[in-house]
Amino acid sequence: MKTKDIAKQYGFDLKLLEHWLRLPHTQYKQKNGMGGMSVDDSVDMRALAADFTQWANQVEATRAQEQQAAALAAQEKQQAAALAAQEKQRALAGMLITSGFNFDGYTITKYSGYISGDDAVSMNRPSQGFWGSVDGNVGQDLLRGLVHIRRNALAELKESAYALGCNAVIGVDFDYLSLDPETATSNGGTLYLPFLFAVTANGNAVVIEKNDRTALGSG
Repeated sequence: MKTKDIAKQYGFDLKLLEHWLRLPHTQYKQKNGMGGMSVDDSVDMRALAADFTQWANQVEATRAQEQQAAALAAQEKQQAAALAAQEKQRALAGMLITSGFNFDGYTITKYSGYISGDDAVSMNRPSQGFWGSVDGNVGQDLLRGLVHIRRNALAELKESAYALGCNAVIGVDFDYLSLDPETATSNGGTLYLPFLFAVTANGNAVVIEKNDRTALGSG
């Protein structure tokens, strides 16, 4: 009897049925002919159907367990990542920064070296003179831009310190860079590009520990 007829009669998935029949431990021998796969007509088809159904149910149960385990593992991984992100945010929020080289009430226990953080902002050129513009607020726009990139540079500085396992940065200062880019046009003229302002926050990443006030006052 052809496997496609068996699958149609019992509502089986044909590909899965033929895969099962090809397995070494399957007792029902199959053969391939011009009309496709078939099994001997002497085979008890009800027994074959029952055995295949039992096997298919086991496969489905195993697959469901594997999917459930994979979903649980993915959920645990996601939760761990969320906890790690929260812990990182707490560490960055609590990280101390100073332009000096120590913190009152703390002892530096480890120096991890020089680090830096950078950011930049571009600004369109004024339309009238250097400080003139369409809205007349070039100076204010520049100050807002500098505030923004300083904050970003400090945030990157903290990220660098965190990556080194540090909880503070000492000797912090800023370096500023301004560029007045221009390029030649196809007709031999000059095209003046937007101004570029960049800032670099520099410092030394350290590990600090709070001093034991009890110990300090016991003497």
